[in-house]
Amino acid sequence: MKILANLFDRFDHLDTSMNRWLVTYSIPILRVSMGLVFLGFGFLKFFPGISPIEVLATKTTTVLTLGQLRGHGAMDLVATLECIIGVCFITGRFLRVGVWLMGAQMLGAMSPLVLYPAELFPGPLHAPTLAAQYIIKDIILIAAGLIIASTWTGARIVSEPKSMKSTLFKRIPGVYGPDPVFKPTLSTPAKTRQA
Repeated sequence: MKILANLFDRFDHLDTSMNRWLVTYSIPILRVSMGLVFLGFGFLKFFPGISPIEVLATKTTTVLTLGQLRGHGAMDLVATLECIIGVCFITGRFLRVGVWLMGAQMLGAMSPLVLYPAELFPGPLHAPTLAAQYIIKDIILIAAGLIIASTWTGARIVSEPKSMKSTLFKRIPGVYGPDPVFKPTLSTPAKTRQA
């Protein structure tokens, strides 16, 4: 039993050390990886026939621009927008602009769910097509973008090291919803708490 307790203590120490590392690096890693995704997918859209979402993105952009952009011109707009967002996220420069552009791009990217529901959810069970799944996964990018946006006003993950033993069976404040104890004000930068 003592060996088991010793192994658990070692794992607990490793877990706490990893938590400290994550507090320091997780938001920058999230920002850069989002930038790489936007830059990579945006770059593909410059080349006709390569992006798996090209037809739908072109059709949607044509509708959203009221027919002002058609064909590859529509794709070039989406590609340029995604590449700019990617560069902003990767470099951390003009990040606020990048997040606003991402918000606009996400509205456009999610709009086929409203514009073409019969095409994206065909059949009697309305199962999503691969294109619909491609669009729906953008919910994760939106959530990640919200985390990046929160850093504008100084939000940071704050390390409050706790052993795994002490938190294993407890609800951690701020993890399952807003922390009722902490209320950010306009004069105080928001603070993201880390469990």
